[in-house]
Amino acid sequence: METVSSMKVKMLDGGEFDLTQDILDGLKMRLKGPLLLSGDSGFDEARTVWNAMIDRKPALVVRCLGVADVVACIRFAREHNLLLCIKGGGHNIAGLATADGALMLDMSLMRGVWVDPKVKIAHAQAGCLIADVDRETQLHGLAAVLGFVSLTGITGLTLGGGFGYLTRRFGWTSDNIVGMDVVTAEGRLVHASNDENADLFWGLQGGGGNFGVVTGIDYKLYPVGPEIIGGFVAWPASEAPRVLELYRTLAETAPPELTLLLMLRPAPPAPWIPKERHGTPVVIIGACYSGKLEGGEKIVAPIKSFGTPIGDILTRRPYTQLQTLLDAVNPKGRRYYWKSEYLQRIEPALSEKLIEHAAKIQSPHSAAILAQLGGALNRFNDEHSPAGNRDARYILNLAAAWEQADSDMANMEWARQAWTDVRQFSTGGNYVNFLSADESPERVQAALGKGLARLAEVKAKWDPENVFRTNRNIKPAG
Repeated sequence: METVSSMKVKMLDGGEFDLTQDILDGLKMRLKGPLLLSGDSGFDEARTVWNAMIDRKPALVVRCLGVADVVACIRFAREHNLLLCIKGGGHNIAGLATADGALMLDMSLMRGVWVDPKVKIAHAQAGCLIADVDRETQLHGLAAVLGFVSLTGITGLTLGGGFGYLTRRFGWTSDNIVGMDVVTAEGRLVHASNDENADLFWGLQGGGGNFGVVTGIDYKLYPVGPEIIGGFVAWPASEAPRVLELYRTLAETAPPELTLLLMLRPAPPAPWIPKERHGTPVVIIGACYSGKLEGGEKIVAPIKSFGTPIGDILTRRPYTQLQTLLDAVNPKGRRYYWKSEYLQRIEPALSEKLIEHAAKIQSPHSAAILAQLGGALNRFNDEHSPAGNRDARYILNLAAAWEQADSDMANMEWARQAWTDVRQFSTGGNYVNFLSADESPERVQAALGKGLARLAEVKAKWDPENVFRTNRNIKPAG
């Protein structure tokens, strides 16, 4: 860490605090992990998030090595009334992990996973990526309900609800946690579960990072793998109307062990797609069958035998491998902008609109994506957790992705115009983790729905001064 005479750090009241060398040295003595300032080796890497559209600069970064570092940072921030931001994997589309002038807690070094196969529980530290949890749980033929991209951080995913290939069988990710370790706004470590601090536990199941710093999560595990049937089949975009109808028909009758995705996009430069097709418009169905393999081939056969595919990698494979197949098309450092809605059904008029707007995609990296959700999550009522949206059976994500800043407007406008055209098919709800930085408070309210008033009460109890505010913020009640 470089020597400084003083530096400015943002305060919760909007003012600035002069952080002198003596005060910094005092903080450093409380920590085991490194404290980084601008210009220090590793500072830019630590502050940078997945979406390159977000380029904020915290005043200092603490790379926490354990819960004691988190407690020390929270207490230090409270002593000086400093603005905090919390980075897990840093994958939130809106860049909620970072804030200009703030004290950033970077959790990415805390990546331990401990599996108890007898009770089928995994405890994962807050800096874990999906790949970390999958790697350890699959040693025992078990899996947690996590997302589709193995490089995603687990904590933000879980606190926003979370969904993936196993959601149809078991519900939102947040439906499948049994406890969390949390450092509160007072700098106190507590455990939250149905039996202990139940109100806090409820709020954490979809209410985001509003209530404290989560340092560890206990996940329910289910027998899955080590092999599943999964992968992708691609056809030229001229087949899109027929493939969308195939997707709709299969999705409506699919057993919960089968989860289907559909993508309309320019063909990525993947080795399983012929090189001459790269960049040309395609329609892709993705599938994961996590049940007994003996019947799985028969269930996915209608996809593999449909039309004349230009690429087919839908086959038996390790579950951990399936979880990595979308990593290459979601790399850190691109510019991303999303618009999304929950759907109850795939209507013919919606399919027509998606095909129309997919033809107008502005970047070789963008896509219109449908993911199947219906199943276990629909068995609960909306009050079960803040993740809510229990009427959702699909999610539509209009995912713009591109490389250069001078292409921002064209790509953002594509997503916005397509979204404006398809909102009529929405349930009225949306996924809070897919909200881009410019979304309105009304969109956040639509994501959290009936749970918002109760969340404000939980916030008032656990963070009455709104210490944790660099998030989809919920104001304390009263």
